[in-house]
Amino acid sequence: MESAAPFARLLLRFSVVVPLLRALVGQRIFAVTALTWKAAFRFRLFWVMAGLLLTSVVVLPVLIKDDGSARGFIQITLTYTLSVITALLGFATLWLACGTLARDIEDCSIQMVAVKPIARWQIWLGKWLGILLLNITLLALAGGTVYGLLHWRTARMERALAQARLAKDDTTATHLATQLGILRSEIFVARASLKEPAPDIESEVNNLLRTIPNAGGMPAEQLEETRVQLRERVKAVQQVVPPGHRREWKLDLGLRRHLLQEQPLFLRVKFHAAQTNVTGTYLGLWQVGPFDSPKSRSLPQSLAAGTFHEITIPPNMFEDDGKLIINFVNRNDAALIFPLEDGLEVLYREGGFGLNFLRGLGIILCWLALLATLGLASASLLSFPVAAFFSISLLLVSLSSGTLANVVQEGTVTGLDHETGKGNAALIDFVLIPLFKAILGVVNLVQSFTPVDSLSTGRSITWGQLGQAFGQVVLLLGGMIALAGITLFTRRELATAQGQS
Repeated sequence: MESAAPFARLLLRFSVVVPLLRALVGQRIFAVTALTWKAAFRFRLFWVMAGLLLTSVVVLPVLIKDDGSARGFIQITLTYTLSVITALLGFATLWLACGTLARDIEDCSIQMVAVKPIARWQIWLGKWLGILLLNITLLALAGGTVYGLLHWRTARMERALAQARLAKDDTTATHLATQLGILRSEIFVARASLKEPAPDIESEVNNLLRTIPNAGGMPAEQLEETRVQLRERVKAVQQVVPPGHRREWKLDLGLRRHLLQEQPLFLRVKFHAAQTNVTGTYLGLWQVGPFDSPKSRSLPQSLAAGTFHEITIPPNMFEDDGKLIINFVNRNDAALIFPLEDGLEVLYREGGFGLNFLRGLGIILCWLALLATLGLASASLLSFPVAAFFSISLLLVSLSSGTLANVVQEGTVTGLDHETGKGNAALIDFVLIPLFKAILGVVNLVQSFTPVDSLSTGRSITWGQLGQAFGQVVLLLGGMIALAGITLFTRRELATAQGQS
């Protein structure tokens, strides 16, 4: 058990980061950081977590089921492995953050540090920095393994393609070349998204409301119900394409048109059918370019409803001013519905996969930094079991944000009345609904960044998004929690902490 301590000491002493870190944070904070590292190695936390992470990364791709395509396998591998890595490191971070401070207070070992010429806030920050560096090391180890496995899988396909071409197996070679092309263009890439500007639905609702006689004299409840009906009518006009009708989208590439010349674009569409048919697929004529222009290109497609599809747009199909016009003609007997939120968007290449993957790990690290702050803040006031229970409970509540959002939307905890479709006003609603709204507001600050989904679909994670995640998650939310934790730890009486419950 003590054999790991020399390795930890060696790692800290000879790392090239150590001198720079000591200069940045100061000798006192660095000393507490080093003690946190040594404790993690002494109690074998580092080795256990490294083993769990590597096992999950290697075993999960073998156990999970995919659709048989290379794209499906890579997408599921990225989604599951990164989700498991985040979950394991998240719970371990909370456990370590609560334990490293609460245990030191309970067994009075913190007094040996507090009596030295070091401020309480320096002890607190030193422990936080130590946990953060552990997370950086473990996340780099697990993330590097995932990245290596993905490229190993791709290299195997490339070797199989070369062998198929040597053997003149045209069928296998064509299949492998198609799969590799899809991976390079849709997964191993950083693609940005361009959508049509959202329509001003509320303005149209207000205009329609003015045409209703005596709308100003309606009771508040009836007026709100009328607004809901008008809003749905306006959305239907924007979303529904009746049989035999045409829908046009106009997207402005702006200055991007200079960078996207000679590059293919990708049309990502999703629709719902008002009525299902026997085949489950729906025929539509996609036309890129003005509908009556000889330059336009027709792309007939038979697609399934309720799922995302990608259609490759040939290069240079936008106008000289950067306008990209897309038309869809419904060739079915049923109306098709294109949701305003994600019904149609155009994807284009913005960068490579490597840096995009690194930025995604950076956002996950911001989440872990927040969890370390939460755990230390809880341990600044509570005993280890209570602090761990409190922190993990908050984490589970944040993971249940979908349920909280439904409750807030319905406006009641007790559920809606089946006859009226409205909630029954109760005292508990007046207490919990504002609380749930506040929790959702905090959770949305963190969950508005989705690196796992973006990486698995080849979406671009920009440096601006990483910077925004650092500002919102680490500096704003984490800073407020850290300030509360440091204040509690500074005011806590350490000499009598052992006797407290």
